[in-house]
Amino acid sequence: MICLLIIIGCDKKAERSKEVPASEKAEIPMGEIIDLSHSFSEETIYWVTAKEFEMEEVAKGITDKGFYYAANNFATAEHGGTHIDAPIHFAENGQTVDEIPLSNLIGDAIKIDVSENAIANPDYLISIEDIKTWEEENGKIKVGSIILLETGFSKLYPDKLKYLGTEERGEEAVKKLHFPGLAPEAAKWLVKNRNIHAIGIDTPSIDYGQSQDFESHITLLSKNIPAFENLTNLDKLPSKDFKVIALPMKIKGGSGAPLRIVAIIN
Repeated sequence: MICLLIIIGCDKKAERSKEVPASEKAEIPMGEIIDLSHSFSEETIYWVTAKEFEMEEVAKGITDKGFYYAANNFATAEHGGTHIDAPIHFAENGQTVDEIPLSNLIGDAIKIDVSENAIANPDYLISIEDIKTWEEENGKIKVGSIILLETGFSKLYPDKLKYLGTEERGEEAVKKLHFPGLAPEAAKWLVKNRNIHAIGIDTPSIDYGQSQDFESHITLLSKNIPAFENLTNLDKLPSKDFKVIALPMKIKGGSGAPLRIVAIIN
């Protein structure tokens, strides 16, 4: 009887395992939790051509039945505030938000700090040399890593003029954007030489503000490497030995989505 129960239990466990695809499984780490997300509000910074965050109060107060009730409606673009760029954002056959494997959004992470140079130069391009310098000090970037790029710009949020380089909105404002990003050649180097799962930055875009062709987006997203943008609190992280959990709103067919991202220090 005991043997039979063990066999049945194993069979049920195997059945449950088959029900959940491997791409949707990820080990949840434990440790000190650091929130890397900005809150969403009327202060949230969006791309200059995107719909900004709006919240409408539906109810707030004591009902006629005597209990408290609050509810709101909100509307917003996919790309704004702390959010994810799904591969399809710049790659025709790339994964949509709901198709990104959880194993690419949860895992070991590193931080490359270029804030000393980036704060002094809003058009700073994070280079191959910056990546190699990190590796000289910390060792080769491990397969499957999530890379976070610290420019120090999150300290300027939500001041649009300082954070974006302009307070203007619309197509003409794109030319006036100034903030650091990943150099196109560095993105290509990472794709060719390091098998990473995702990348994030504490600026509005993985490409720097003056980019007109978004080469870094195209290079990374074409390889199904999602990007996390408008991160914060990267200064609270070590250079390595921490994990990231980056869970976007699961929008079917979405090119991006609001993101709640945390780091867990081992």
